[in-house]
Amino acid sequence: MISKIAKDPVTSLYTISIKADKSPLVVDLAGSLVWSTCSSSALAHSSVQCESATCSMAKQQCPPHCRYVDGGRFWENRQLGSTECACTVHPLNPVTGECSTGDLTSLAMSTNTTNGTMELRPEESFAVLGACAPSRLLTSLPVGATDVAGLSRGPLSLPSQLTALRGFGNKFALCLPDFATFGDTPVYLSVPDPRVYIDYTTAIPYTPLLTNPANTGGHYIPVKGISVSWHASDAAAALPSGALDIDVRTGRGGVVLSTATPYTIMRPDVFRAFAIAFDDAIMRGKIPMTTMRRVQATKPFELCYDGAFPMLKRSGYDMPYIELELGNGATRNWTLFNSNYMVQVEGAMCVGILPMGPRAMPVAGEPAAVIGGKQLEDNLLVFDLEKQRLGFSMLLPFQLSSCRSSNFFRN
Repeated sequence: MISKIAKDPVTSLYTISIKADKSPLVVDLAGSLVWSTCSSSALAHSSVQCESATCSMAKQQCPPHCRYVDGGRFWENRQLGSTECACTVHPLNPVTGECSTGDLTSLAMSTNTTNGTMELRPEESFAVLGACAPSRLLTSLPVGATDVAGLSRGPLSLPSQLTALRGFGNKFALCLPDFATFGDTPVYLSVPDPRVYIDYTTAIPYTPLLTNPANTGGHYIPVKGISVSWHASDAAAALPSGALDIDVRTGRGGVVLSTATPYTIMRPDVFRAFAIAFDDAIMRGKIPMTTMRRVQATKPFELCYDGAFPMLKRSGYDMPYIELELGNGATRNWTLFNSNYMVQVEGAMCVGILPMGPRAMPVAGEPAAVIGGKQLEDNLLVFDLEKQRLGFSMLLPFQLSSCRSSNFFRN
């Protein structure tokens, strides 16, 4: 199955068009539920029974430490249409960290299937279980979005439900900001010769996905170190051994992926070590006699530079490479190139990697780093949940390809 994705220019969040009425659902890679705003009237929708096995599973997805927008009383005065009790679940806003209570109900969905080359018609209709939520939970989400699609490894996430409904492989792929596929399908993208397409799912490196006992649905990857290189000048972030590891006792730490934050955020001690390494690589690697220098940062950024970054023949500016050094049997490291992290502002270029601050955490727990949307864009990500691994193409334009080079939506 395949669905279009769009990026909201105001919030930098991503939405997916998979609901039957085509209202956009915000993509939450760490989300455990699908949820939608709906009326509290008993006649407006049916509810899953509270004593069912499905409800027991749903209640295990309760977000810890969230702030209820309604004090947890949204359904307090709901008059049930039958003697059956309704299953109550807890939808979460991934941006604000707020949550609410709501019935678990059925949501109508519709999308196309694909053969890996193009979308096939007609659309197919189906239903998934989702939570009802009050409109107050929509704060900070894109205008027009009334739903959220959780894509975590949890049993009630959208990918998990589609796998159960359709019986295809427990796999999905994201190519932000353009499309998502669900199931064990190839993804054909162009190579430097625009007449040639290859199945990128078979050509990209893979890394194991780790399990955090405190956040079993999160997509964690085994980052062991961070380094920066530019023009043969290498600088490693001076991190203590295990600084990025998951503490299996508390669930703290680890490096996890999220679409609910526009930029990667790092625990302050990790960011300080990264910032020193990046600044060192810039200063030692810059071309002699150039005016490259660090300048006052433009918020929300911390690292900004003034000066002429030379252009590359292949793609974009000549900028340092940021290497996420992967362990646990990953087939190669994850390299961040120019437009995967650098943001152009007036008079400067700024690094789209930030220290964690007082903002709401976009994932559960206390990770060492959260890899955000900027770093995930133009990168084919294949979440193979059967084999517990993640495929990552890295920056496609650097390979003279792109998410838009597919033929999925050209018929």
